Amino acid sequence: MSVQVITGNHAAGYALSTAGEANRNARGTACGIYPITPQTEIVEYVAKFPFSKGRVVPVESEHSAMAVSMGASMSGARAFTASSANGLAYMAENIMVTGYYRLPIVMVGVNRTLGPPWNIWADQGDTLMLRDFAWLQFYCENNQEILDTTLLAFRLAEDRRILLPVMTCMDAFIVSHTQMETSLPEQAEVDRYLPDLDLPHRMHQREARTMGGLAWPHEGLSMRLEIDEAMKRVPAVYQECRESFKEVFGRDPGDMTQTFATDDADVVLVVSGTMATTAREVVRKRRAAGEKIGLVKLKMFRPYPEAALREACQSATKLAVLDRNYAAGAGGVFWQDTRAAFQGHRDDLLIQNYLTGLCGGDVTPAVIDDILADIAVREEAGDPVWMGIDTGEETLQ
Repeated sequence: MSVQVITGNHAAGYALSTAGEANRNARGTACGIYPITPQTEIVEYVAKFPFSKGRVVPVESEHSAMAVSMGASMSGARAFTASSANGLAYMAENIMVTGYYRLPIVMVGVNRTLGPPWNIWADQGDTLMLRDFAWLQFYCENNQEILDTTLLAFRLAEDRRILLPVMTCMDAFIVSHTQMETSLPEQAEVDRYLPDLDLPHRMHQREARTMGGLAWPHEGLSMRLEIDEAMKRVPAVYQECRESFKEVFGRDPGDMTQTFATDDADVVLVVSGTMATTAREVVRKRRAAGEKIGLVKLKMFRPYPEAALREACQSATKLAVLDRNYAAGAGGVFWQDTRAAFQGHRDDLLIQNYLTGLCGGDVTPAVIDDILADIAVREEAGDPVWMGIDTGEETLQ
């Protein structure tokens, strides 16, 4: 294992490539690739990787990139791809199909603002628009976490108790193009961690099978129920994958829900992605000044870790949910699921939404301080609060 100063895109490309190579003694690996800023460096890295048994297929669109990965996975290969923003929107039909086919594809999503107007900076709206598809979703804070979580994602997706695709997500530029010290595992270590893929429902040349044919309503309902049961197994299987990761690589890839100073906190910040880095330092300073403030970082968004979140916030009377995303007319997506998680469990908890960092806006310590100042004086929750909005006199006519 070596430590190198690399970008988040490099870390993701390294994880995808070494995971694919680890399946060389089975059905190999394959993926479809298509460039889009700020994800392009990932597929460039993958395209140059000297796979022993596999193909990287450049295609004409994101829709086709997922189609190639689907075909590879159906044949039993370890498959993956990467995309961002409007590329994910164009890919959406096949993203949906992948989940319902129960194909354990891993995709890295570099979170970028959906246009128009065109914007290449960080916003989680692109992957979160896919939140109701049968995919697991993880939101990563830094380069090491994107590498580790992507490797773990293959083991989790391919476990026969799960067999669902996984997205590992990172903030555009803040992670994708920022260089940090990152521990890169040797190929032999990745080989130890990822067993050969043996997909139980893969297509065989000498055996007639149909995938995606017409199903009667009761058959379709049964399949949806099976997906729901697999989703419920994810937290326990994740922990198994996490323990195996620590044994092989000697470091912890992190829990699906990560806490800081929550044991006696009155106010808890609920965050995801790179906002966690800034918010954690604000909480650290506030704690040193005697304030009972804590933080929960939601690494896993799908399935939503309701039980873990409730346990982490037992002492809190107020939650400030910070969303780098927006569902039109409905506020932040993490906020919606957080409220649902506590419904019927806590009537005394004030849960306030703060929309911040959208469209690439900076989430600075001052922004976090303003959020804490606002929630400190609240006696009841209100509409989502927009942070960092220019309140100049000019308005759209």
